[in-house]
Amino acid sequence: MKFDYDATYFNPTDVLECGQIFRFEPFREGYRVYSADKDCYVYTDGAKTVVESGDSDYFYNYFDLARDYSEIIRHARSFNVAALNDACEKAKGVRLLNQNREEMIYSFIISQNNNIPRIKGIISRICAGLGQKMPSPFGEFYAFPTSAVLASEEPEYYKALGAGYRDSFISDTAKRICAEGISQLENLGYDELKKQLLTYRGIGPKVADCICLFGFGKRDAFPVDTWIEKLYREDFGGKLTDRKKINAYFTSLFGDYSGYVQQYLFYAKRSNL
Repeated sequence: MKFDYDATYFNPTDVLECGQIFRFEPFREGYRVYSADKDCYVYTDGAKTVVESGDSDYFYNYFDLARDYSEIIRHARSFNVAALNDACEKAKGVRLLNQNREEMIYSFIISQNNNIPRIKGIISRICAGLGQKMPSPFGEFYAFPTSAVLASEEPEYYKALGAGYRDSFISDTAKRICAEGISQLENLGYDELKKQLLTYRGIGPKVADCICLFGFGKRDAFPVDTWIEKLYREDFGGKLTDRKKINAYFTSLFGDYSGYVQQYLFYAKRSNL
């Protein structure tokens, strides 16, 4: 099955290259995207972005297509911040994804102090080693492993796959999720969710914010990394050096739209658009 959407506010390259997802690859005229045990093929055809998948409902929600991003852009511009207005114009094809929560927890634990090619490689090897092989019209692929499967391996297994010092973080987190689940996290507000995520080994403030935003849909989260620090100084004239204070500055400024604003600013700055 397939469906399409206005490419103005759904550019596959912008969506996939803005740092919120690691399981995708070039495929045919677009990209193949993987989430948990599902996959899709997404590409642009003229003025439309087309998604083909055996589970269209899942990916309609995954790409957040029920939400009107033209209205989000309009609201973001209402803040009347020059750098943001410019980013909204250049990165308006970005959408925030509704991703699998457990997969996001592990993915962003792996992401810390790492680069995207290495992150993607580690996750790919974990899926190939522990994930279930899944059928697809686009070719077989490996699902992201469940926490129970991840917990069955010791840290050395993940170190051998290139996870480095993050090996025990993956193992410990999997065992904790198996013991406690994550349902108790799902209905928490942003501040309390972030507080709880910070109790997991290997999750610091930036990783917690990424998990809040990309895994739990907390659109008032604002992850701060080196690119955000750079634009804060260069485009907002900021003088703060503590990331917690920079985070507080942006969340107080942009409120419920913080997550959208962060992605527009981050992607435009990092990509030098």
